[in-house]
Amino acid sequence: MDSMLDIYNLLKQYGTYIYTTDRLGDLQLMEDEIKELYKANVLDIKDYQMAMLLLRQEATRLNG
Repeated sequence: MDSMLDIYNLLKQYGTYIYTTDRLGDLQLMEDEIKELYKANVLDIKDYQMAMLLLRQEATRLNG
């Protein structure tokens, strides 16, 4: 997992589409979905950690 597009595609694989007008809100919803996939043992630790890192970097970029 190298980019936000990879996260969008991962979520799409599981039927999750997140597109609202609030970009930061979208990132929070994606983070919640990634956490749920990890808790359900769908994602391994490496993919979970990389997805969370990318989401938080994107949130920081938008806030900064």
